[in-house]
Amino acid sequence: MAHMPQVVPPMLAVEGEPPTGAWGYEYKWDGYRCCLRVADTGEVRLTSRNGNDFTGAYPEITGAAGGALGGRAAVLDGELVALGEGGRPDFGQLQRRHRDRPGPRLLAEVPVVFFAFDLLRLGRDSLTESPYTERRAALERLGLGGLDAFAVPPAYSGDDADPAALLEVARGNGLEGIVAKRLDSPYLPGKRSRLWVKRPLFTTREVVVGGWQPGEGHRAGGIGSLLLGAYDEDGALRYIGHVGTGFSDAALTGLAERLGPLARGGSPFGGAVPRDRARRARWVEPRVVGEVTHRTWTRDGRLRHAVWRGLRPDRTAGEISLPPPGER
Repeated sequence: MAHMPQVVPPMLAVEGEPPTGAWGYEYKWDGYRCCLRVADTGEVRLTSRNGNDFTGAYPEITGAAGGALGGRAAVLDGELVALGEGGRPDFGQLQRRHRDRPGPRLLAEVPVVFFAFDLLRLGRDSLTESPYTERRAALERLGLGGLDAFAVPPAYSGDDADPAALLEVARGNGLEGIVAKRLDSPYLPGKRSRLWVKRPLFTTREVVVGGWQPGEGHRAGGIGSLLLGAYDEDGALRYIGHVGTGFSDAALTGLAERLGPLARGGSPFGGAVPRDRARRARWVEPRVVGEVTHRTWTRDGRLRHAVWRGLRPDRTAGEISLPPPGER
């Protein structure tokens, strides 16, 4: 009887300067983290980090994975990435592409690739307790890199492992940064561990949309800015600032469609919102998660110079928490 392997929650990295020594290094890819599961019949399931089923949204990936594994069950950890100009990751294009059932035109215009960077199960064997080096070697032997919708991105260790040089390559190619992984590290499902250390080149923050302000000028009648929040340790949604830049016209239209049905009479935030933001606010149920870039935090706990990047359908609002006080 066919058996679909269970989802493996993703292992997460801490942020810091990349260590040197017995470590491997990979580039950070700008996309949606996903778990790809293949049954021994070739049936495939693609699941986001927060458990959403993305199987129907990326048929070019799910259609290729089963046959490539030759009847072996498998679980892979990786990133869904839309490739834009010059073959570089384009998060905006990934936003455009994310549809439950994309049509042929969208499939052709926005190619998406599954960047597989870890192998967690093969056949009946779980590999999570195996060291990183063994998992990577097993992943590379699968031959997925020869498929159009798949890539096994490079990993560097030994003489090739210069994190400073790799960061400069990432910067020059518009990548998100690098991740250092200790060579003997097991895979710790669902845990954030210092066995993995990420070094991003810019600061991103996942945020919950709690409201919006009407626009002016060419945005009159629509959304001008979003009011953002994150949950504190007591479960209250705290206001952390607003964002009014980084939106395309299509993004604003999509946001209006998403937020319209979520309208509510009062603020969802568990504390004060600055008067100039609250005065004209249109409040919404805090269910929509997005991502912004920002420079730093202000002294009163607000994001400084936030720029909208897009929606995060792979996350749920309850997962979005405030960073520790020392990080804001």
